[in-house]
Amino acid sequence: MASGESRQAQQNWRYCGGQIKLWREEAGVSRQALAEEAGYDGEYVKSMECGRRRPTLRLLQIADQLCGARGKLVAAHEFLKPEKFLSYAEGYVRYEAEAISLSFHQPLHIPGLLQTEETMRALLDAYLPPLDDETIEERVAGRLERQALLGKQTRAFSFAIGEAALKNPVGGVEAHRRQLLRLVEAGEARNVTIQVLQFVGAGPGVDGPFVLVEAPEHELLVYEEGQETGSLYADADKVSAIVQRHAMILRQALNPGESARFITKLAEEL
Repeated sequence: MASGESRQAQQNWRYCGGQIKLWREEAGVSRQALAEEAGYDGEYVKSMECGRRRPTLRLLQIADQLCGARGKLVAAHEFLKPEKFLSYAEGYVRYEAEAISLSFHQPLHIPGLLQTEETMRALLDAYLPPLDDETIEERVAGRLERQALLGKQTRAFSFAIGEAALKNPVGGVEAHRRQLLRLVEAGEARNVTIQVLQFVGAGPGVDGPFVLVEAPEHELLVYEEGQETGSLYADADKVSAIVQRHAMILRQALNPGESARFITKLAEEL
């Protein structure tokens, strides 16, 4: 099963895949015949029939035609559209939309709110297990929609970005240059602060990414995300620890003006 999908999505995959298999067997169509007609590998079709992968629109269309389902299989596509966000990030995304301030620490990646579309696509193209085209388009659309938050000038955004993220040419040299220039441009807004955390050896910046979220009622929450999980919490002791780490990270980081010059120089040297 692909990671990051909600339980409901996974149930939809299994149900739809099971229906494809039932219609295929009733019509006397072998899995290999269906795979060849759709242009897929037999194991790929099996994984969709078993619900390990999301059945594609193409498979639904070919199965519908071969099995004489008269539109019944194609109609299932409405319930199989990819989700814009990873299931474990949905709670965070809701808080993000309402927050009055957001403070990001991201040592290895450009934060999603600042990514160019080229960077988004390069990261999603490299995702494992591989994502299908429709899922990539939905994920890109979701991330672009989130970026509209930066235009809300009564909300404050702070980004501490690690030097490693700035020097990693995601998407290639030219795409990365455009990404760096995008950071410089974004940092010119009065509600956006971007600071570079250079390689400083040991320190709280090496312990991983996080986001400090200030809700409208001034409650502080923290969101941390790993390879396969995301955690949003408001426990006072845990939040206090992150606040202390964030303060130290900002003390070690370049100030906004120095950061803009540092990023501009990196772009010029590419």
